[in-house]
Amino acid sequence: MKLIIKLLVNAIAVFAIAYLLKDNGVFLDSYVTAIYVAVVLSILNLIVKPILIIFTLPITIITLGLFLLVINALIILLAGKLIDGFAVSSIWIAILFSVLLSILQSILHSFLKEDKK
Repeated sequence: MKLIIKLLVNAIAVFAIAYLLKDNGVFLDSYVTAIYVAVVLSILNLIVKPILIIFTLPITIITLGLFLLVINALIILLAGKLIDGFAVSSIWIAILFSVLLSILQSILHSFLKEDKK
């Protein structure tokens, strides 16, 4: 049940950021597409992102981790290519989308945390 709630929170975050950046080059078709984007981003982050991090480890170390922003943007661009109804126009918009999505997801997921006593 927690997985479904987290995916729905991620979908809300994707929808909100896409709505915020709709004039800057992010296109999102509907709420259902936002759920698909959240699922695909989760799968890509689980499978593709670790492989990209390993292959780009030297440049990530040289840039003190800032290259991870580019990797996140590439994941978002790949999701845009895989899903009809979701598109990001450029790498810069994808980086901005990635940063805003991370911030919003952190805020939304902090509301879901349970107090452990």
